[in-house]
Amino acid sequence: MKRIWILGGMLIAAGSLLLAETVKDREGAVRADKARMEKDDRWIYEDFNRGFEEAKKSGKPLMVVLRCVPCKSCMGIDSSVLDEGPLSPLLDQFVCVRVINANALDLTRFQWDTDLSFSTLFFNGDGTVYGRFGSWVHQKNSAETDTSSFRAAMEGVLQIHKGYPANKAELVGKQPRPGPFKSVIEIPMLAAKYKTVLDWEGKVVGSCIHCHMVGDAHRTYYRDAGKPIPDEWLFPFPAPETVGLVMNPATAGTVKDVVAGSAAEKAGIKAGDVIGKVNGQPLVSSADFSWVLHSIHGAAELELERGTGSVKLALPADWKEQTDASQRVGAWPMRGMATGGLVLIPLEEAERATMKLAKDKLGLKVKGLGMFGKHATAKKAGFLKDDVLVEVDGRSEAMTESQLHAYLLKNRFPGEKVDVTILRGTERKVLTLPMQ
Repeated sequence: MKRIWILGGMLIAAGSLLLAETVKDREGAVRADKARMEKDDRWIYEDFNRGFEEAKKSGKPLMVVLRCVPCKSCMGIDSSVLDEGPLSPLLDQFVCVRVINANALDLTRFQWDTDLSFSTLFFNGDGTVYGRFGSWVHQKNSAETDTSSFRAAMEGVLQIHKGYPANKAELVGKQPRPGPFKSVIEIPMLAAKYKTVLDWEGKVVGSCIHCHMVGDAHRTYYRDAGKPIPDEWLFPFPAPETVGLVMNPATAGTVKDVVAGSAAEKAGIKAGDVIGKVNGQPLVSSADFSWVLHSIHGAAELELERGTGSVKLALPADWKEQTDASQRVGAWPMRGMATGGLVLIPLEEAERATMKLAKDKLGLKVKGLGMFGKHATAKKAGFLKDDVLVEVDGRSEAMTESQLHAYLLKNRFPGEKVDVTILRGTERKVLTLPMQ
């Protein structure tokens, strides 16, 4: 029987972050993938609509994996899944489709972590989302081939599918949220340049809307409209660690560790606890947990079901700002908008002591500066490597780079200028940074 799998290959632009490293021959990688997968009887290639039809017909769940073909991140898990091996009995129970671009994706169906090179959405044939999968373990280590977390996600989905549609009420929270656009190609930054189909007769990679571009385009849309960028695009898909939970990557909901002093510790969660549901949503992976967090705004109370009982985890209004988004591909364009291309890192304790900066005061060191376009703005404004930011727009409290981006992208808009006080050695200077 024909099986469908979607490996949506949204490519990550080379040169922005280590996580975005790509293979040398990107065109060759995409064309070789097409040549291989079009002949493979396990996959429907580049046709997720056919996948939904097959899922309806067969009664099987549909598995949609969004995969960047030339990106080195997640190459290990991708190769393990494609080689099948021990996963074959599980794959046989799914309709599988492989898609290598975001151009034709319907945003009323597909909502995922756009900074990952390998993301999965699981559906019923009627379009109901069963769950999500995404792994930062594999994203950060291209050589990691372990598929235990992916296996756990598939097994979890099959359990949900077995109980469908009686369990449909539990899945309401997993469904896509209304957004400003119904399809990727409608977003202004992308609509002007891209089509819904790839240019296989020309430079195919250049015609592809990459995953991260979907996030970048949303942020640009809000910025160009003079609106604050919403938290879900500033701090997308927060990891469970944001609320103090270190999850075991090999399972869907097992707690590996709890961060001292965190909301999770205060709620009484302990290592070894198995969380079955968050806010009533059954977990098939830690990405499902991230989806719940992604959908929460401001102060909230999470209900975590473990065993036969549940615990409530209180989140303060600013909990999302504890997310470190600096290693995401999406951080690079935000640097251009907010800080003119500055790459900022926190001062070490010894450096703070030398500069006589208290722990509760701002101390962000310029690790690097962009050289082109918007990212050269800070350099042109007079900033230098190793400058230390001690006040921005009148604010001098301690902030991470991500928190500074969030403040500026919510409160300062293109055309405005912000005063930045820096320490350059022992000299204190005030520079003016244009917002973009």
